[in-house]
Amino acid sequence: HALVCRGYTEVVDAYLSNYVDVLPHQDLMRSVARRIVDRHVLRLIKLWLKAPVEERDGDGTRRMTGGKGSSCGTPQGGVVSPLLANLYMNRFLKHWRTSGRGIAYRAHIIAYADDFVILSCGHAAEALAWTRQVMARLGLALNEAKTSVRDARRERFDFLGYTFGPHRYRKDGHWYLGASPSKKGVLRLTAKVSDLLVPGNMGAWPEVRDRLNRLLGGWAAYFSYGTRLMAYRAVDNHVYDRVRHFLVRRHKVPSRGTRRYPDGVVFGDLGVLRLRRVHLGAMPCASR
Repeated sequence: HALVCRGYTEVVDAYLSNYVDVLPHQDLMRSVARRIVDRHVLRLIKLWLKAPVEERDGDGTRRMTGGKGSSCGTPQGGVVSPLLANLYMNRFLKHWRTSGRGIAYRAHIIAYADDFVILSCGHAAEALAWTRQVMARLGLALNEAKTSVRDARRERFDFLGYTFGPHRYRKDGHWYLGASPSKKGVLRLTAKVSDLLVPGNMGAWPEVRDRLNRLLGGWAAYFSYGTRLMAYRAVDNHVYDRVRHFLVRRHKVPSRGTRRYPDGVVFGDLGVLRLRRVHLGAMPCASR
């Protein structure tokens, strides 16, 4: 966000195709061997890479992937897979640094695992072309359908759950370059809230509430930067609606429950975390 505000507004919004499935074992193990000399550990990592994985298709059909005959990819869900993926991606990042691409393209690259964006001052197209060539040499490929060059002054882009780009100030309508929780980030959270507050959840209310609050608190801790009031408000509204419906069904209340479980009861007596309070502090109340 700071780089965008400093003028690095040409953005290469990059996506890799099936990254963990195409990592070449031979080149990956060379990268590992530069850091690890213990042959027992190296053998263990090779065994991890060759581990067969049982998967199910959409219709429930079982199929096996990986195994001794595989020459690329790391097992999905494997203990060491995220670390190996980061290690191989570092080859690209190191080449970017040592070849002076940041200076040549007046650009910065920001990466987390296999997600990365390149922020440039006027040379995004050249940076994308260079990235495409280097990825090919590494045995990787960009997803051309999703990868694009954007102007962050005029259009938004998502990265690591945040949306960056033009935002409108609610009070007077002026535009600014902001950062806020993305719509996908909000939808993922509300889906988890709905999955927790299902009729089949027979746990005691304190247990259900504590799980809900941990979920909300963890999400708010990550999304604690930038413009977030509207996202917090959308989450609060969804949480109130789901909690009320959950308690109405559990206690067989013969109504929608708005009188028995008003907003103040759900976020007060029942102890549900209100994200708006996290953002603004305690809600104002009339003094007597």
